[in-house]
Amino acid sequence: MIVIENIIETHKNSTFVPVAGLSFFAVASGFLMSLIPLSLSSFGIDSSVVPWLASIFYLGLLIGATCIESIVAKIGHRVAFILFLCVLISTILVMLAIPNAVTWLISRFVAGFAVAGIFVVVESWLLMADSAKQRAKRLGLYMTSLYGGSALGQLGIGPVGVDGFFPYLCVLGLLMLAILPPLLVKSGQPKNEHNQKLRLNEIKKLSRPAILGCLVSGLLLGPIYGLLPVYITSQVDSPEQTGVLMATIILGGMLVQPLVSYLSPKMSKSLLMALFCLFGALAVFGILESRSFMVMAISYMLLGACSFALYPIAITLACDAISMEKIVSATEVMLLSYSVGSVLGPLCATSFSDSPDSVIFYLGGCLTTTCLYMFIKSIEKIHTGQTPVPGA
Repeated sequence: MIVIENIIETHKNSTFVPVAGLSFFAVASGFLMSLIPLSLSSFGIDSSVVPWLASIFYLGLLIGATCIESIVAKIGHRVAFILFLCVLISTILVMLAIPNAVTWLISRFVAGFAVAGIFVVVESWLLMADSAKQRAKRLGLYMTSLYGGSALGQLGIGPVGVDGFFPYLCVLGLLMLAILPPLLVKSGQPKNEHNQKLRLNEIKKLSRPAILGCLVSGLLLGPIYGLLPVYITSQVDSPEQTGVLMATIILGGMLVQPLVSYLSPKMSKSLLMALFCLFGALAVFGILESRSFMVMAISYMLLGACSFALYPIAITLACDAISMEKIVSATEVMLLSYSVGSVLGPLCATSFSDSPDSVIFYLGGCLTTTCLYMFIKSIEKIHTGQTPVPGA
């Protein structure tokens, strides 16, 4: 323990604590996001509340994104990380103690607030780096840990199951493990005095493609987490296949992160988002036309890669022109944009059409329109004589 602290002491802003804690959180969260809609029947809760559970979670995420910065500024990144993980644990305990629709909706709202805190703490902790290249690498490490853990969590659907209390107890155990790194390692966090709030005129000057990229990321990932497990279950033969395909989606998001980290500092970020949206739209076509499980799995992996690539590109684009002391506030604004999309996404997806493939059509529509917008913004940069390199 002393050796670990001495190693981390030499770094003003270590990546060990946030990444280690995030990894356990990601496994728990990935399993939980698919577990909740699939376990409702075992608790006697009607499946009609599935989209509302997804949306109210992201509403909590949205509300949390508006006030996390002040909490982090008062108590510091490490203590805030512990606090938000404890709040998340308490929501699961309440859900198990009082299993009804109203309690679960309230608990998921509070859970959304707590997860917003975890995201802002970890993202700002890692983004407080000295250069855009280092930020891209750190965010790539963050996204790889987040999506790798989430993919691993999805695989628990088969062996652990989705009925009764036991799967939720496994989630609780993982979240308790996530608390250990920030609880035991007390050094290596950013200094509180660096944090400054973005003024309104500074928020207005933030990159519009960056804000839209975060918004669209929410519009995509809200339904992917909240609705796709149910959709996939109706398309395959067993819960194990549902877990495999959900893991494949998130695995795609994990595997693409090194590519995002490599390309993000080297080319126009709006053009990069346009290209990922284009390939994502092609993945949607592959899902609709697939006639074998292998083709379906590849298409879902590509969809995951493209959907999960947007947020890290957008947030690094927003932070390119921001001073280090305002990184926490900037990540809060970006998370707010993401949360708005995440709240609206599941509700929009369910009302997009009456087709059984409504959620897939919705994802394709989001990706196609965003692709066109980002291409237009990239072309505008070229025509106005601005170099379409980092930050474009």
